[in-house]
Amino acid sequence: MTSFVDRVNLQVIAGKGGNGCASVHREKFKPLGGPDGGNGGHGGDVVLVVDPNAHTLLDFHFQRRLQAGNGKQGQGSNRDGAAGGTIRVPVPNGTAVYDAQGDQITDLTGVGTEITIARGGRGGRGNAALVSSKRRVPGFAELGEPGDEMEITLELKSVADVGLVGFPSAGKSSLIAAMSAARPKIADYPFTTLTPNLGVVSAGETTYTIADVPGLIPGAAQGKGLGLEFLRHIERCAVLAHVIDCASLETDRDPASDIDALEHELTEYGGLAEKPRIVVLNKVDIPDGRELAEYVRPDLDKYGWPVFEVSAVSREGLRELSFAFAAAVDRHRAEQPPPEATRAVLRPKAVDDSGFEVRKVKPAFEGDVEFIVSGRKPERWVGQTSFDNEEAVGYLADRLANLGIEDELAKQGAVPGSVVRIAGHEFEWEPTDPSVIATVGPRGTDARFDRSDRRGADERLAERKSRRAELLDQVAKDEEASGKRRRG
Repeated sequence: MTSFVDRVNLQVIAGKGGNGCASVHREKFKPLGGPDGGNGGHGGDVVLVVDPNAHTLLDFHFQRRLQAGNGKQGQGSNRDGAAGGTIRVPVPNGTAVYDAQGDQITDLTGVGTEITIARGGRGGRGNAALVSSKRRVPGFAELGEPGDEMEITLELKSVADVGLVGFPSAGKSSLIAAMSAARPKIADYPFTTLTPNLGVVSAGETTYTIADVPGLIPGAAQGKGLGLEFLRHIERCAVLAHVIDCASLETDRDPASDIDALEHELTEYGGLAEKPRIVVLNKVDIPDGRELAEYVRPDLDKYGWPVFEVSAVSREGLRELSFAFAAAVDRHRAEQPPPEATRAVLRPKAVDDSGFEVRKVKPAFEGDVEFIVSGRKPERWVGQTSFDNEEAVGYLADRLANLGIEDELAKQGAVPGSVVRIAGHEFEWEPTDPSVIATVGPRGTDARFDRSDRRGADERLAERKSRRAELLDQVAKDEEASGKRRRG
């Protein structure tokens, strides 16, 4: 038996960009022919696309991780790495996408609609692309950027024009089978329908889709029965039809009370108050059912909704009901605004937007003041830097200085040796000396680096991290001991 899955949580991982290559062209009689390291390939994207052949999210129930391919590393002789493979993931029409916080990212409706949900990381530039007037033969290359990684939730909301709601065994599936070519499961016991059913109906020149919701019971909006799981499938409907069982053997129920109970659940769910209603009194082919329908007609006038007496078995009244649905759908479609043409929206940066922010903070366990630098550019540059290469680190320092970060640090009171954090990396700040030519020396080195000072800085950073870890361990032990005393 095919399972129906309409809500899944997924981990989406785009591909990582490939690293650039640091290479120097060599051939006979030309030992130093110039840099020729190629760029790394870009990581693959993860794209969600509406596919007419997808009707459920069942495939994602067994595969909760979507990962695109990584870019390949660049090579010598100016050969760029291959791009990672982009994966195009088919989803059903009417799929809503939410982020980990529950905020809606997009609503995928319409065959062919697609969204790049996770973008692959850029490939790092090879040293051939890093040549400048100051660095004629760079001895380093950029690292590839990581791709986007996020948790998302896919939620399927059926795209139907008419939604049938009613108590279990009211005859909703029988109506769909009688009015369309759909063949849902029909049986004489409650909760036969465990998944929403869709059918296509033509009435005159209007064609529309009709869907039913598995039987609602009082408390469905709070999670009782099956209604809560499938009420989302009528959110997009143009009209809702209350299907009332006029041949029910339950003596404590009547059509008016059934409608009141259903309306209460729809109100509790929310967002359905403005949709027009139609009342369908079903099973009038049974003598008791016809008698009850005629008896309660005056009581239903208080709602002000059209009322139809029908029988899914004898097909009595189905033609009139079909055209009533078509008229309601036509009115709804006429009220919808015309689709807007896709336009490119340009959002220029503010004049005073520097592209970064420097915050001065005081750590909880140390007296030293720290500075945290945030911003797309500095964080990306740090991620592209190989810190095993002095020249690459010097190049990063030049880029940060040109962006204005060093001036801002000095303005906020930073002094040589101050701790600066960027993208999870911790540095001891040393102002860049523009008078020193950085590229003097062998490839991969930087004349501004003093090896002994660098080793001392590394040792000081390691010592600071060790002290912080010891303090955190001591705080955890104190909290644990305090908790034991309170429990004792």
